[in-house]
Amino acid sequence: MIMNVYFAGVVVRLSKSVYNYNAVRKFTGSAKKNKYFITTPIFYVNSSPHIGHLYTALLADAAQRFQRLLATKDVMFMTGTDEHGAKIQQAASNAKSPPQAYCDVISSQYKELFQQFGVDYTHFIRTTDDDHVRAVHHFWNELESRGHIYEGQYAGWYCVADEAFLTDAQLTEKMAADGSKVKVSADSGRPVEWTEETNYKFRLSSFQSDLLHWLKDERVVRPAKFHSELVAWVRDGGALQDVSVSRPAHRVHWAVPVPGRADQTVYVWLDALVSYLSAAGYPDNLQSWPPRCQTLGKDILKFHGIYWPAFLIAAGLEPPACLTVHSHWTVNDEKMSKSVGNVVAPAEVAQLFTAEGLRYFLLREGTLHSDANYNNEKVLRLLNAELADTLGNLLNRCCGKAVNPSQKFPAFITEHYHQYCQSDASHLIDLLRALPDEVEEHYSSFNYYRGVDVIISVLHEANRFFEAKQPWVLRKSADCVDHLSCVLHVTMETLRVCGIALQPIVPLMSQLLLDKLNVPRNERLWEHMRTLSINDSTQLCTDNVVLYRRIVANK
Repeated sequence: MIMNVYFAGVVVRLSKSVYNYNAVRKFTGSAKKNKYFITTPIFYVNSSPHIGHLYTALLADAAQRFQRLLATKDVMFMTGTDEHGAKIQQAASNAKSPPQAYCDVISSQYKELFQQFGVDYTHFIRTTDDDHVRAVHHFWNELESRGHIYEGQYAGWYCVADEAFLTDAQLTEKMAADGSKVKVSADSGRPVEWTEETNYKFRLSSFQSDLLHWLKDERVVRPAKFHSELVAWVRDGGALQDVSVSRPAHRVHWAVPVPGRADQTVYVWLDALVSYLSAAGYPDNLQSWPPRCQTLGKDILKFHGIYWPAFLIAAGLEPPACLTVHSHWTVNDEKMSKSVGNVVAPAEVAQLFTAEGLRYFLLREGTLHSDANYNNEKVLRLLNAELADTLGNLLNRCCGKAVNPSQKFPAFITEHYHQYCQSDASHLIDLLRALPDEVEEHYSSFNYYRGVDVIISVLHEANRFFEAKQPWVLRKSADCVDHLSCVLHVTMETLRVCGIALQPIVPLMSQLLLDKLNVPRNERLWEHMRTLSINDSTQLCTDNVVLYRRIVANK
């Protein structure tokens, strides 16, 4: 049996015995510690962005910011917009706009969204860009020259809304408004139509062994539930039927033309997946390949977990090192839907909660393994409790002139700590010492909510310590100057450490906090949390800072 083995970013066809022997060399190309390439899916421009799109982007943005804090030198973060296909044709027609002009408008909305919410990408790919179209043509020719594409007849079900060919096993029935039964996609619930056409197909059925080999390493797909789901699909084989990779141009004209065939256009999903390659410099200067992490929603797992690695292996390229799959957002415990009218537009709710506030909520509440729920009242309660009170109020109290007239971050004096604070602060200091490793573990696994749990728990303990020591009382006694300085130091040191740890979650708020404490810009990396105590007293920044203003609910 002939199989594939991954070596230094490329795939070599080997006999089964050699393949197994070389399995340990699978990810040679992704092992460079100082390179980190992360992607979001490119977002389909058939409608304006909602909080689900933003959440995907924030997962990746927090990861790349975290990598920079770990001093990873070469960080590449790619996102973009997917601008071809039948849905775009229809959406542009409905908007009475030429397709390119329509795409320009929606693509710019994504760029504005990312700027507003601090999504700090290095590469923004549009599938209508000339460089990307050239990459698609090169990739197509590579697949065709290797014998993985053939012309054939397709007769089956197609879901325009999902831009997906579906098998009978992927269908279900539901009742239409007129009482009749209609076939719909079992995954999305969207209607399908019977389609018969001549197009090109990819020999997906020949890649079962390769996909199972890739999936042997459980770390390539997380969380584990999605890895198990993907393995089951591949083992069953039902999802591995040869897949159409082109459409007749008379049906889908707004697409990349198939090289040498004016009557065929490239299937939108093949076009979209190649965007990851075009961002990395394919075909001329492919760098940082494969991606260390690709973030995506669970609804597109099949495309990224089956089609994408198979396409790459077929083209002689290494599949991604890891797919990080997240679940969806509901709104008031209902699925987001245009027809229901409950789609949450990030820019609108940010007017009340601020961009940093919404960013915090989504990363604080969202989980990979199960759907999260958006609710305005819940957002308000969480932001007031944690950002305004637990974090912001603590900073204001220890920096206020009522308890800190000298406006300093006091130095750490060992004998003063042992004399005045050790008994009350020992648990807090233990938590602070453990925080870097605990939060690093959670952030590395994209479990940001757990990392923030740790940080908020430490801040709660710091608030209890501050309240118990009553610095406003110590301030009134000339004999308690050293005691007061020690209390302020322990509290501010907690804020410094937590401020560094929160940078991937709320970068602007963290910057305000660290600036107020006058923490040097070159001392805000992850390693700077591990050494507690500042031996020299430093002057606080004189700017008045409100990290997060309490939101007053409309009655």
